[in-house]
Amino acid sequence: MADVVILGAGVAGHTAALHLSRLLPRGSAVTVVSPNSQWNWIPSNIWVGVGRMPKEAVVFPLAPVYAKKGIGYRQAKAVAIRPEGDLDDERGAVDVVYTSPDRAGESERIRYDYLVNATGPQLKFGMTPGLGPDAGHTVSVCTADHAVHAATELRATIERLRAGEPQTLVVGMGHGTCTCEGAAFEYVFNVDHELREAGVRDRARLVYLTNEAHLGDFGVDGMTFDDHGFETTSELWTSSLYRERGVEAILGAHVHRVEPGVVHYETLDGEMHELAFDFGMLLPPFGGVALEAFDREGADITSELFAPSGFMKVDADYTAKPYEEWRGSDWPKTYQAVGHPNVFAVGIAFAPPHQISRPRKSPNGTLIAPSPPRTGMPSGVMGKTAALTIVDRIKHGDDRPAHEASMAHMGAACVASAGAGMRRGSAAAMTMMPVVPDYSVHPTGRDLADTRGEIGLSGHWAKLMMHHLFIHKAKGRLGWQLIPE
Repeated sequence: MADVVILGAGVAGHTAALHLSRLLPRGSAVTVVSPNSQWNWIPSNIWVGVGRMPKEAVVFPLAPVYAKKGIGYRQAKAVAIRPEGDLDDERGAVDVVYTSPDRAGESERIRYDYLVNATGPQLKFGMTPGLGPDAGHTVSVCTADHAVHAATELRATIERLRAGEPQTLVVGMGHGTCTCEGAAFEYVFNVDHELREAGVRDRARLVYLTNEAHLGDFGVDGMTFDDHGFETTSELWTSSLYRERGVEAILGAHVHRVEPGVVHYETLDGEMHELAFDFGMLLPPFGGVALEAFDREGADITSELFAPSGFMKVDADYTAKPYEEWRGSDWPKTYQAVGHPNVFAVGIAFAPPHQISRPRKSPNGTLIAPSPPRTGMPSGVMGKTAALTIVDRIKHGDDRPAHEASMAHMGAACVASAGAGMRRGSAAAMTMMPVVPDYSVHPTGRDLADTRGEIGLSGHWAKLMMHHLFIHKAKGRLGWQLIPE
């Protein structure tokens, strides 16, 4: 019937693969291409990164799940897309290079009728010299292995504190254009918890270093909460949490270099600063995974399919315009690639039309502004939406309208939970609806009935429940499709 190829096995790609496998008619084939052999529930990397959860609790092998579901699997890295095929075959094709130990370095051209680009981000530690766990001087929680390393370094820091040595711990963003401020917020929340549990919080200076101009921005221009009939902002809410815990915040910061024990950064006022540190977890900026694109004759059309960031251009309005003219309607609805209705880009793989937060530059011309978050729940919804469109078109014809899931109509939740047990722990939980604010509909940009911030043990339970539910879902176990994205 049809061949569907999915690039990437993260939340978006894996979700799309599972739904396609259950909904496509007999004779159709689904193939997932991923350089990784394991699936990782990334939100729980935070707990791994403070030693509250082992790596084995957040990863599992992909091959057995795909074998059970009848999904083809190539442990390989996609390097090029040929949406018009080549001189031998008009069907689209993807060039891949194998990363599996048994076939490492081998190449293959895989044909498709439909393609889902869910490659996720390239972790661009190299944009900040000295950043990252491999060639730099800071740790990360972006992967399960990174999180294990972070936990080891945090334990060593706590031991030095126990020995009476004062320590400075810095958590936050390693570049002025980083995204995922929520992950850094959650990690600093957990680090504070671990320091208190170890009885050494009074000897530690804990600093939150961020590109946000205001606390509580989170890359979504902040939120307004309805708290028992009174409106408050995520800035006030987050500030109170940090004040209660003695966390220092450095705002509007672009880290331009990290040396052993020293972070060099610029602030929005154009001033240059240094921060001495003993432990640092700074997240990297994201870029699109390096993919080239070629037409049927082999001419390079990469710039037609991809933005300069490396993310794929889809059905968004990429017209350059002032911040005041940005609208929710600029954001993609179907995630179809420009000029190629059988190609979709979902999750972090699609190019946003603009930021959600107000763009800001220092007097030196340095852009210091969060990039839009597109992880977690929105990624899963996009993956399912693309899958439903493909199923409809395979079953009923290419003229079937695409399903829609705009971030201007989609909600999201962020639960920053500390501790991992049933009795001990707390969480700062936030929900928002929609992700991209719409001030023409809501005076505060979002629906106050579904946008709120709460703190307490109940949010911690919710995070624990989501951890187990989503791993159950990702393993395709009984009733998985009933668990929402």
